[in-house]
Amino acid sequence: MKKGVFYAASAYLLWGFFPIFFKALQAVPAIQVVGHRVVWSCLLLLLVVIIRRESIAFMRSATLRRILVYLGAGALLAVNWLIYVWAVNAGLIIETSLGYFISPLVSVLLGMIFLKERLRPWQWAPVGLAVVGVAYLTFNYGSLPWIALALASTFSLYGLVKKIAPLNSLHGLTLETATIFPIAMGFLLVEEARGVGAFAHIGAGTTLLLALTGVITAVPLLLFSMGARSVPLTTIGLLQYISPTMQFLFGVFLFGEPFTPVRVVGFSAIWLALLVFYAENYLNRRRELVTARA
Repeated sequence: MKKGVFYAASAYLLWGFFPIFFKALQAVPAIQVVGHRVVWSCLLLLLVVIIRRESIAFMRSATLRRILVYLGAGALLAVNWLIYVWAVNAGLIIETSLGYFISPLVSVLLGMIFLKERLRPWQWAPVGLAVVGVAYLTFNYGSLPWIALALASTFSLYGLVKKIAPLNSLHGLTLETATIFPIAMGFLLVEEARGVGAFAHIGAGTTLLLALTGVITAVPLLLFSMGARSVPLTTIGLLQYISPTMQFLFGVFLFGEPFTPVRVVGFSAIWLALLVFYAENYLNRRRELVTARA
């Protein structure tokens, strides 16, 4: 359990630095960046499987049913990546952070619906506060904060699939990237044939960063996968506040995105929801420890 929390927290910490990395790839279309993330991470993971001499075990584990499960996980991840990279390079880092602030509470609801993880009475309060915050932002924007909601829903669903997926962290992540590898590779080859491919054409620095997308993608995902399998989905949801906090701070103080009074009110409701949720979990654990000792 403690190792699982460490792995999950480490993944969220690394994800917190993503705005800096992807801002450096602003000259590359978001869909090409995602294509490179899929291709390079898949190749890296396959190399790890080969080095660990697990190739035969990996191929035997790839049954049709499992391929379909991990295809779903890979599709959710690719959509999440595309929305995120596009939003970061469009100067919407604060809205992406809102998505990942909402996501823990979406994870709680998914855990309740699909995994029968019951909410205690006081856990409903933060869910209600988050709904109020999103509703307030929606009313004042005049439209749904679709970027935030799309990021929250796709990543929470991905976490749910990873929670119930049958393979270990390495084989599962390798299979999910392999299922979408042909699509990503085919797209990049088409872009190259059209003469609009970025790899090896924009500059050595950009080419190197595109190749490194494999490392910066695979490492936190492996950590997340190891954590998600051994930690309750409600705890995963709680840890997730690490990366959006970092991204929010980068958006405001490093990239100078506006933080309007409307956003202050809406975000404050969501932050208060997280605070209440964290406090309720802490107090409940204290009560359980006292009961166990008695």
